[in-house]
Amino acid sequence: MHFQADRESVLQHMIFVPLATLLGRIITKGNLRLIDASQRIHEFGDGRGEPVTARLKDKWLGWQLAVNPSLYLGEAYMDGRFVMERGSIYDFLELVLSNAENSKKSGWIHGENFMRRLAKPLQQLNNLTSSRKNVAHHYDINGTIYDLFLDRDRQYSCAYFDRDHMTLEEAQLSKKRHLAAKLLLEDGLSILDIGSGWGGLGLFLAVQADVNVTGVTLSTEQLKISNDRVRKRGLQRSVRFEFRDYREIDQRFDRIVSVGMFEHVGVTQYNQFFTKLSALLRDDGIAVIHSIGRFDQPSVTNPFISKYVFPGGYIPALSEVFPAIEKSGLIVTDVEILRLHYAQTLRRWRERFLESCKRDGGGLDPKFRRMWEFYLAGSEAAFRYQNLMVFQIQLAKLQTVVPLTRDYQYHAEAQMRRTHATRTVPPRLAGE
Repeated sequence: MHFQADRESVLQHMIFVPLATLLGRIITKGNLRLIDASQRIHEFGDGRGEPVTARLKDKWLGWQLAVNPSLYLGEAYMDGRFVMERGSIYDFLELVLSNAENSKKSGWIHGENFMRRLAKPLQQLNNLTSSRKNVAHHYDINGTIYDLFLDRDRQYSCAYFDRDHMTLEEAQLSKKRHLAAKLLLEDGLSILDIGSGWGGLGLFLAVQADVNVTGVTLSTEQLKISNDRVRKRGLQRSVRFEFRDYREIDQRFDRIVSVGMFEHVGVTQYNQFFTKLSALLRDDGIAVIHSIGRFDQPSVTNPFISKYVFPGGYIPALSEVFPAIEKSGLIVTDVEILRLHYAQTLRRWRERFLESCKRDGGGLDPKFRRMWEFYLAGSEAAFRYQNLMVFQIQLAKLQTVVPLTRDYQYHAEAQMRRTHATRTVPPRLAGE
């Protein structure tokens, strides 16, 4: 009996060795403690600062985390096999990823990424059917979860923090002003919003000028709420939302905007996307694409995000985007990189989510709640420490359709701030 216990202890130690080796190479600063399934305590870092402590409740989890941490850490946290005993899951991710910024990737990580790159083309085949299925996976769920962390306008994309200490509502309103300024709004324009979400941006544009807005979405839940909001605000003559794929549209528009949708196009469809965008845009038109991107070279989609959150999604490097634009007949008139704005957005989302979940767990199944917390925490850490950012690309067919400097953007945003109190009321969700 004693011999059996010793053998089990030795086995547990051997299983944990690869993870301990990996963390030993990465964690040089801070204070990380892991408790394995045999109750052994493993310490990493220089011991400075408050300890972040986690318990592995599955003896094989140490091996899984060494082989494929990008997938198995999130799954283990969801399942309750990786439990935080001191600090939060964000604290753990921040400690590991902030150290990993300055460390060399192990052979395990290189091998893991190599295998994902081989599968990348197959994962990005977002045809009409798969695109609708992928959108439904994330958006056509119990919509009350979005009330737990989004602002009242349900802006589910990076906010714009143009001054210190902004609330989430202020920063999301600032984002809408920033996009509207880049579109050079004027009366009489027709506007297409590709991936219109819950309708907040389209409604905002419709009250800034006398324009006609068409929004398209592949989410039935978003479509219902968007059109409810149009009716409640009496904007049926100027705004309409449709259940359509951008590839099915055949009319032309003066302005095109797309926020948070390009990440779902699929890298194999970039040529098709920008060629279609060119066909939809009038010769003197302007388009603005707002998307998550990466500072470094092309990579692969995080497997946890791909499996549980955004199937078919992909975060592009700019080197993957610009060749497709160059072939489309469009020209780039402006590019802006938003550094850390999404990290700040995600922090506010995560804090709101956790605060909401203090009340009855937010009404969510515990496993689903932990999955969503991990998604928000992991995303925030990635935007702080893993070369992710947001880009806004302004496109046109003619060089002359936008002014020579960005001053027009700043003037337009200032004007919208001055008139906001009298001309716009923050659009509310149906039932509010």
